[in-house]
Amino acid sequence: MSENLTFTCIGRGHGAPAMPATRQEWEALRREPWLAQMCSRIEAGEEKLKHQLPIWTPHCAEFKNNHRANADALRPLPRLMLDFDQKGHSAEILARALELDRAGQWQVLLVEESVRRGTHVLIGLPRGMSAQEAQERFSAAVGFQADGAVKDVCRCIYMVPEGHTLYVNEERMFTIENFEMFTDSPVPTSSEEAKEQQAAAADINLPTSFKGLAYEGIIAQWFKLAGGEPVAGERNDKLHRLAAHLRYICDNNEELLFRLMPRYGLAEEEMRGLIRSACSARFGYMPRLMKKAIELEEQRQQEENAGTGKAGENMLPPEPPRMPDKLPPLIKLLVSRTPEIYRPAVAHAVFPALAAHLWHTTFRYIDNVEHEATLMNVLMAGTGAGKNCIGEPINRIMADIRRRDEENRQREQAWKEEMQTRGANKDKRKRPEGLVIQEIDPDMTNAAFVMRLSEAEDRFLYARLNEIDQFDALKTSARSKAQFQIMCLAFDPGNTYGQTRVGTSSVSARVCIRFNWNASTTIQKGKEYFRRVLTDGPVSRINFCTIPERPIGSEMPVYGTCDADFDDQLRPYIDRLNAARGLIVCPQAERLARRLMEENADFARLSQNRTYENLSFRANVIAYLKAMVLYVAQGQKWSRTLEEFIRWSERYDLWCKIRFFGAEIEEMENETSRPKMPGPKNLLDLLPNVFSRDEAEAVRRKQKICQGSPVQMLSNWKKRGYIRQCEDRPEYYEKTQSYLEKHG
Repeated sequence: MSENLTFTCIGRGHGAPAMPATRQEWEALRREPWLAQMCSRIEAGEEKLKHQLPIWTPHCAEFKNNHRANADALRPLPRLMLDFDQKGHSAEILARALELDRAGQWQVLLVEESVRRGTHVLIGLPRGMSAQEAQERFSAAVGFQADGAVKDVCRCIYMVPEGHTLYVNEERMFTIENFEMFTDSPVPTSSEEAKEQQAAAADINLPTSFKGLAYEGIIAQWFKLAGGEPVAGERNDKLHRLAAHLRYICDNNEELLFRLMPRYGLAEEEMRGLIRSACSARFGYMPRLMKKAIELEEQRQQEENAGTGKAGENMLPPEPPRMPDKLPPLIKLLVSRTPEIYRPAVAHAVFPALAAHLWHTTFRYIDNVEHEATLMNVLMAGTGAGKNCIGEPINRIMADIRRRDEENRQREQAWKEEMQTRGANKDKRKRPEGLVIQEIDPDMTNAAFVMRLSEAEDRFLYARLNEIDQFDALKTSARSKAQFQIMCLAFDPGNTYGQTRVGTSSVSARVCIRFNWNASTTIQKGKEYFRRVLTDGPVSRINFCTIPERPIGSEMPVYGTCDADFDDQLRPYIDRLNAARGLIVCPQAERLARRLMEENADFARLSQNRTYENLSFRANVIAYLKAMVLYVAQGQKWSRTLEEFIRWSERYDLWCKIRFFGAEIEEMENETSRPKMPGPKNLLDLLPNVFSRDEAEAVRRKQKICQGSPVQMLSNWKKRGYIRQCEDRPEYYEKTQSYLEKHG
């Protein structure tokens, strides 16, 4: 099999898109150092991390729209992954499995230790044998019982490091053609057939869930209640019975049933006849078996959500969102010499320096206000976390500006020395023109700052502060919070700042602040620094990032070298930023900004969390400006990779702001002090599918929601189509099908 042929799908998490993957991609992910570190932490007891592991699908090589569901399986594979939970028996299971393989009784493709040192065994599914039967027989043959839940086509397995691999049959694992000789494979016989199936599926705009429950999950529960998947001699009868039950939750839609139903080798014409027969019967009450299957799937999903904490919505995850695997070329280059653990921080921290190269360049945000690329970044991480990781990439970005600055500093110094040699009454030459010095010393007075701005000829000033409190040098006797005012005025277009002095040698100027900067600080010091201005605006205007704690005793991360080749690759991006002028428009960036704004507003309405909403407004502007900087740097070309990076960047920024400042902001904004929350909760998800007005009020009280009223909240939810009022009981409300499909 070619290295570029896909043989599985990989997802960044349990609910992430399942992307077709090659052997190279699969092996590369298993070799990632962070994966080994995460698995070690899980094994040491950090169970919450398990649900953040990447997954792969041993039973399918491609899904329609990358949606991991039985109905969307375009390239199912005749394999079966067995999960043996018993710890410490991997060597015995391996030895017995290989004996069975050598005897020709089973094809063993892969044996590995699971995250918690159980055993995964991937086998070929013998011709004519169901997955249920194969699991039972193989378990009996090896003398250990696999997990009772049989993994169907769409089921996934958590990715483990390469070091967990005990055995792999390279020829059969990665060569589907040889593998299919042993099995009665349902894989399409040609690429043309696969394309036809995909095109046919794409033409059907049909639901994939019932009341928020995926159909494939309900079908799996139904099979468990009905005695398992069909075996030889009962295939037609059991599938007809399933169709007759399933039609009650599919609106008797034959096309939907044809898409959802497992076939177990039945030809298309035979399958359509079976479904037509099942749908032609008279309707009665929903069969008890189907009702029970729905109840069990709902219970399973609730248990799973309780285990994961619904990390994306109902609570703040313990760690920030994971950086995309594919990055825009410029970001990929800038993090390429950085150890994995530091890359998210570097990916955020490089933007103020990149944007400092733009001159007389504006971008129109979706509110029709033109912005320049004002970007400010604070890295907050623990003591000894490695905050200096951002230094070398920024040094390389700023190299051309520093060369020009040095020439002007020398001119300025020569003028100063000349002035000192002249007497007080002698004519003195005026200060030279064109002293543009962009990178400034953070330890400067307010007057010096205003002077540098006035001489910058509308260019951005830039500073990198090793500690956030270096900003305090910009205070004046008249304005004790001048540094925070500068942060706010820099972000907001068109505002002026400065001072008027009587003395002839004093600086008198009113300037528009163009100031990009980076700062680093510990988490505790950063929280203390912004404590008195949490609701005054600086926090929402700054882009925050962090570095996760490394496990105690872990190896020291090793940096790569930023050499001449690195500089050569970086130069074209810097040249494009330097060359840009005028108003630059990117429709794709505007569309993305609108989508992100709508998603943020949607969650704010559901969580009733004012802090999240307020922080999201400017987080969206920051993300848009980052998108435009990248768009210019890569030759005004948009890409899906750029879009996914910006989406992650905004989510990461909001995660940091809520994590570091959310509870304190909420306490300051509300008269009633609330207990510190890890993040906003979706109130509607805390209510049952049918709930009363009293229950809605009780949830608000429990979450200590003081803003607005229950009546306004329910009215807003109705208007947005999240709920509808029950006709027979007006005091009750019901979640709409569209809401359940989106959020269930």
